[in-house]
Amino acid sequence: MRSSRLLDLIVPQRCAGCAAPATAWCSWCARWLGAPVPVSRPGLSSAYALADYRGPPRRAVLAYKERGRRELAVPLGGALAAALPSIRAGPVMLVPAPSRPAAARSRGGQHMTTVARRCAALLPDARVVPALRMDGRAADSVGLDAEARAANLVGRLRPNPRHRPPAEVPAVVLDDVITTGATATACVAALESINVPVAAVLALTATP
Repeated sequence: MRSSRLLDLIVPQRCAGCAAPATAWCSWCARWLGAPVPVSRPGLSSAYALADYRGPPRRAVLAYKERGRRELAVPLGGALAAALPSIRAGPVMLVPAPSRPAAARSRGGQHMTTVARRCAALLPDARVVPALRMDGRAADSVGLDAEARAANLVGRLRPNPRHRPPAEVPAVVLDDVITTGATATACVAALESINVPVAAVLALTATP
């Protein structure tokens, strides 16, 4: 705690969304992550996002995922926890969408697993199960179109044998951004291949 306060004196904390001082995520930016809105993508049903991938939400996702702002897992997980009951009531299994191993290593771990745990800590009937994994053959999806993104994940996003989920508990897949929907669709297919019912996909943001 003392070292954290010292760091704040040297490099004052600023809001990831708008750069307001003395906070990681200000109340004004927090309003951008609102109620879940349905996201329409070919082949993907029951998908929702809290915001468009622009403005403060986009900056917060990038700061958390790519720039080491790990403290943002708390407000991002809290926003998902506030939205989840309107999508799924009762017991639920939170399954974080996995990243490529190389990307996870560069980020200090699977970033959506951390957010999912923060989300579950606020919900009495939620548990986190890292039931999916992506192998190292998957390429970075930046710049790929929808068809190429889907092809990139074939056989590379699979159930994780180390964390086999109970088939009787519905799953909600958590992700940071829905773009073409390829990752979300692959996550749903992988869970359904082991007879896990998927109630929804819930993302922080979605591209228009």
